Amino acid sequence: MSMKISDYLKESAENMAKAAEHGLDAAMEQSIKVISDALKSNKSFLVCGNGGSASDAMHIAGELVARFLKERNGYKCIALGANTAQLTAWSNDYDYESAFAREVEAYGENGGVILGISTSGNSANVIKAFEKAKEKGMTVIAMTGLGGGKMAVLSDILLDAPLSTTARIQEVHINLYHYLCERIEDEVS
Repeated sequence: MSMKISDYLKESAENMAKAAEHGLDAAMEQSIKVISDALKSNKSFLVCGNGGSASDAMHIAGELVARFLKERNGYKCIALGANTAQLTAWSNDYDYESAFAREVEAYGENGGVILGISTSGNSANVIKAFEKAKEKGMTVIAMTGLGGGKMAVLSDILLDAPLSTTARIQEVHINLYHYLCERIEDEVS
């Protein structure tokens, strides 16, 4: 039998409480600082992920290019993979695993920041994007599930939700990146 919505929401609230106790404060503050500093210096902020995490990447870029809570100028934020012509051309001619890395090659810059989102922390194309970002002198932030998977090793900052179920990790992620967007607006505007 499926659980009632009231029970589902209670379980979700328990997961948020677990995330609140996980010790993300320092990593979040560091993330806000490096992203805000990059944007103030007109450096790129790139965001990427697959599936639901790709939608999260586009959500973040939408909030920062358009607006979140404040009327302000747009920020230099790009969701990798959002240009389907570019994504499918590269993936067809070469491979999907290097598609985000190619975009980092095109849009990334020294002093910029990349945020990769993956519930497992093991997405091959995000890992390749991180490797290319490191070559370019970018700060690398991973938003993952518990422990960060392979992405943790490549990241400068790890924002890992202390859960192992994809849907529940994504519920924490939306809270993390909404908070991130709000604080970036406060810092950069």
